[in-house]
Amino acid sequence: MKVQVRYYSRSGNTKVLADAIAKGANVKAISIDDDNALIAEKTDILFIGGALYAYGLDSKIKKYISELDANNIKKAIVFSTSWISKHSIDLLKKELAKKNINVSEEYIYYKNKPNSNELKEAEETTKKILKK
Repeated sequence: MKVQVRYYSRSGNTKVLADAIAKGANVKAISIDDDNALIAEKTDILFIGGALYAYGLDSKIKKYISELDANNIKKAIVFSTSWISKHSIDLLKKELAKKNINVSEEYIYYKNKPNSNELKEAEETTKKILKK
C-alpha cells in the first residue's frame, strides 16, 4: 500500500503531528513547501494536514490541494492542529472534495501543540487506519 503524508505548518504544531502520523505509516512527512511534495504517483492513502489561519485555510494549502491530481489519490485523510477549533478539518475536506478526491470521514485532530501522549495516540491511530 502506497501512503504519503503532506502538511503545511506555520507554527510547527501541524508538522509535529505530521511526523507522528508519518511514523505510524512508516513514511516521511513532507511539507507542501518542499520540492518533493508533488504527488506524481498512484497513492492509496494521502494524509494531508493544515491548520486555521485567520479562521480559514492558508492560501498555500488551498493552492497545493487545487493542484493535486485526483487520479493519483485513492483516498485522503485529513489532520490538523489549531488554537481555536477543528473547523480546519471541514475546510480541508471541502477543498479535497472540490477536486473529486475521496475523503475519509476519519480524521486526526489535536487542539494546540500535541503532547507526547497525543503524538503516540496519533501514531497508533494511523496504524489502525492502515490495517483496515
